[in-house]
Amino acid sequence: MLQKLLKKHYGIDAIEAMPIGHYHSCKKDNQRFILIPVNHVNEEEVAELEQIANHLQKCGDRSVSTFLNTKENSRILALESEKYCVLTCYQPHSQTTGRMGRKLAKFHYRGRSISFPVQKTSRIGQWKNLWEKRIDQMEKVWNNMLYQHPENEFDRMFIESFPYYMAISENAIQYLVDTELDDDPKAIDNGTVCHHRYTNHTWGKDFLLRNPFDWVFDHCSRDLAEWTRECYFHNYQTYQPEIQKFFKDYQSIEPLSSFAWRLLYARILFPLHYVECIEDYYSTTSEQQQRLLTERLENYLQHSNNHEKFLRDFYPLIEVPVHKLQIPVIEWL
Repeated sequence: MLQKLLKKHYGIDAIEAMPIGHYHSCKKDNQRFILIPVNHVNEEEVAELEQIANHLQKCGDRSVSTFLNTKENSRILALESEKYCVLTCYQPHSQTTGRMGRKLAKFHYRGRSISFPVQKTSRIGQWKNLWEKRIDQMEKVWNNMLYQHPENEFDRMFIESFPYYMAISENAIQYLVDTELDDDPKAIDNGTVCHHRYTNHTWGKDFLLRNPFDWVFDHCSRDLAEWTRECYFHNYQTYQPEIQKFFKDYQSIEPLSSFAWRLLYARILFPLHYVECIEDYYSTTSEQQQRLLTERLENYLQHSNNHEKFLRDFYPLIEVPVHKLQIPVIEWL
């Protein structure tokens, strides 16, 4: 499909179709072309992502994918009810997970030099409202269920556990608010190119590939917190050495400020794992998915003490000088 589409709409004779992640791709010479469905993205956002991609490439990032225009000079290809973009990059080289912290720090460093206004993809300063909105919606569901008999095991676990996670969420929101009131941002705290959800696999399992549709413009602590969260839940018993190395590598490029540490901690403290599990369960009709989410919630609740220990030990683990930087710690942990 992609080869025909490239020939017809872009005038490119491509070969060797292969999947990259969830996407179709093929190549010509040392260039690879990737087809991205964009029904969920508006034109202004696509234009902004293109501008960001071009900036990062000009700053020397050879792994960034850029946008290919059609013969009619359009960045979006409309086919019947579907819309697509074609991204192009030099043949992506093999991905290695070593020094991920260092690679991410360099990526953030380049993103921080953007001088044009970023609006459509910006999430700067929006965390508090987004978190409050999600918890408020969940509280309404919980209130409605409170005086009914639980229909199943998931309902029972949700009814019993929600007050605890609501309290943690309020702690996270307060920690965020206090940071913005009490601390002064430094140069490293300027907005940069981040990801909706950064993990070891965001840039590809087999190929190093930076996809603009993974990006948002935010504070660097967003990516650091989400990577840390995923690392902990991937192996909650032996996460310590990997987290230590990641932050050491990241800070070999640029040390974090007290403001950045506090934003990062607020984001780790917010129980996104729990929130998403509840949201996903009540928005799916798949019985198989509901069974998986019931097991996941049960696992979270059984290991909540481990998670509290992870939150308590986070600053000491990566040797953050909390007294020197006057960083508050959560006493009840």
